Amino acid sequence: MTTLLNVKDLRAYYGQVQALHGLTFSLNEGSLTTLLGANGAGKTTTLRAICNMVRSTGAIEFDGQPLGSRSTENIVRLGIAHVPQGRGTFTAMTVEENLQLGAITRTDKAGIVADIERMYAYFPVLKQRYSQQAGTLSGGEQQMLAVARALMLRPRLMLLDEPSFGLAPLVVRDLFKILGKINREEKVSILVVEQNAQLALELADHAYVIETGRIVMSGSAKEIASNEDVRKSYLGY
Repeated sequence: MTTLLNVKDLRAYYGQVQALHGLTFSLNEGSLTTLLGANGAGKTTTLRAICNMVRSTGAIEFDGQPLGSRSTENIVRLGIAHVPQGRGTFTAMTVEENLQLGAITRTDKAGIVADIERMYAYFPVLKQRYSQQAGTLSGGEQQMLAVARALMLRPRLMLLDEPSFGLAPLVVRDLFKILGKINREEKVSILVVEQNAQLALELADHAYVIETGRIVMSGSAKEIASNEDVRKSYLGY
């Protein structure tokens, strides 16, 4: 399989505080990978570092191209979409305006219209709410909108930060099913940071476990799910 994202000796800093201590990992094209760890382990910082949103050192390559000197906007244009924790939708704008904004870097008007309809097929509730302000949507609907807006970029890699945060279990299950479908059908590679380890491991094909800014375990999702230490620490049995 082709390596899409390659991270070597990644170190990240907030002021004088070092948050990541030499992370090295890779993602294959078409893969769905999860990054597991407790709060404060460095998961969110890892996603931010990939997008050059925090001060970092080390080497990050996307499809063979170094990202270190590129702006966040330039990284997005390469085909990396970031859905941050908290969803980040534009609450005063309608659902459809948010989707159009997601395609702001594109000029193919017919393709944009077709992609909006494709998002409505993935998330039918958004079509019902297309003229509604994003700030009036439920938490689950806002998360769906955030994912759909990211997909409007036609990304090759999507970074998802705690997509289940604050959502009801049934909503989370539905959302993760759609993410799996997007990965399979759209061939979008996904790196997901998730507190719900059990669900993340069911969805993913590969997993990394991070503790205090260091990767302490990696393997197939099945291998990680069957590891006794992981079960006790993250799966609760």
